[in-house]
Amino acid sequence: MDNISTKRPPGYAKRIWYFYRDGFREMTVGKTLWALILIKLFILFFILKLFFFPDFLSTKGNTDDESRARYVGTELVERGVQ
Repeated sequence: MDNISTKRPPGYAKRIWYFYRDGFREMTVGKTLWALILIKLFILFFILKLFFFPDFLSTKGNTDDESRARYVGTELVERGVQ
Protein backbone atom coordinates (compact mmCIF):
# COMPACT_ATOMS: atom_id res chain seq x y z
CA MET A 1 0.00 0.00 0.00
CA ASP A 2 2.97 2.32 0.41
CA ASN A 3 3.85 2.08 -3.28
CA ILE A 4 0.46 3.35 -4.44
CA SER A 5 0.53 6.98 -5.39
CA THR A 6 -2.32 9.06 -4.04
CA LYS A 7 -1.49 11.89 -6.40
CA ARG A 8 -4.23 12.46 -8.93
CA PRO A 9 -3.17 12.49 -12.62
CA PRO A 10 -3.62 15.80 -14.43
CA GLY A 11 -6.93 16.40 -16.18
CA TYR A 12 -7.58 16.04 -19.86
CA ALA A 13 -7.23 19.75 -20.65
CA LYS A 14 -4.02 19.95 -18.63
CA ARG A 15 -2.52 16.99 -20.48
CA ILE A 16 -3.33 18.64 -23.82
CA TRP A 17 -1.73 21.88 -22.61
CA TYR A 18 1.42 20.04 -21.48
CA PHE A 19 1.58 18.18 -24.80
CA TYR A 20 1.56 21.37 -26.87
CA ARG A 21 3.76 23.32 -24.46
CA ASP A 22 6.45 20.64 -24.39
CA GLY A 23 6.23 20.11 -28.15
CA PHE A 24 6.62 23.81 -28.85
CA ARG A 25 9.63 24.05 -26.54
CA GLU A 26 11.44 21.30 -28.44
CA MET A 27 10.76 22.73 -31.89
CA THR A 28 13.56 24.30 -33.89
CA VAL A 29 12.26 24.94 -37.41
CA GLY A 30 8.68 25.07 -36.18
CA LYS A 31 9.24 28.25 -34.20
CA THR A 32 10.39 30.02 -37.33
CA LEU A 33 7.36 28.76 -39.23
CA TRP A 34 5.00 29.90 -36.48
CA ALA A 35 6.66 33.32 -36.52
CA LEU A 36 6.09 33.54 -40.29
CA ILE A 37 2.45 32.50 -39.85
CA LEU A 38 1.88 35.18 -37.20
CA ILE A 39 3.55 37.85 -39.35
CA LYS A 40 1.39 36.83 -42.30
CA LEU A 41 -1.79 37.02 -40.20
CA PHE A 42 -0.78 40.45 -38.96
CA ILE A 43 -0.29 41.64 -42.53
CA LEU A 44 -3.59 40.16 -43.69
CA PHE A 45 -5.77 41.45 -40.89
CA PHE A 46 -4.22 44.79 -39.98
CA ILE A 47 -2.19 46.21 -42.84
CA LEU A 48 -4.49 45.19 -45.68
CA LYS A 49 -7.59 46.28 -43.78
CA LEU A 50 -6.16 49.74 -43.21
CA PHE A 51 -5.30 50.37 -46.85
CA PHE A 52 -7.75 48.33 -48.93
CA PHE A 53 -10.90 48.05 -46.83
CA PRO A 54 -11.93 51.50 -45.61
CA ASP A 55 -14.91 52.03 -43.32
CA PHE A 56 -17.42 52.75 -46.07
CA LEU A 57 -20.45 53.13 -43.82
CA SER A 58 -18.87 55.95 -41.83
CA THR A 59 -19.24 58.18 -44.89
CA LYS A 60 -22.95 57.39 -45.29
CA GLY A 61 -25.49 59.14 -43.11
CA ASN A 62 -25.17 60.00 -39.47
CA THR A 63 -23.06 58.11 -37.00
CA ASP A 64 -25.97 56.29 -35.39
CA ASP A 65 -26.60 52.66 -36.16
CA GLU A 66 -30.18 53.21 -37.32
CA SER A 67 -29.24 55.43 -40.28
CA ARG A 68 -26.51 53.00 -41.32
CA ALA A 69 -28.95 50.10 -41.10
CA ARG A 70 -31.47 52.05 -43.19
CA TYR A 71 -28.80 52.77 -45.82
CA VAL A 72 -27.78 49.11 -46.03
CA GLY A 73 -31.43 48.04 -46.25
CA THR A 74 -32.22 50.42 -49.11
CA GLU A 75 -29.07 49.39 -50.98
CA LEU A 76 -29.97 45.71 -50.65
CA VAL A 77 -33.51 46.33 -51.89
CA GLU A 78 -32.43 48.51 -54.81
CA ARG A 79 -29.72 46.12 -55.95
CA GLY A 80 -31.99 43.12 -55.55
CA VAL A 81 -34.52 44.58 -58.02
CA GLN A 82 -32.06 44.82 -60.91
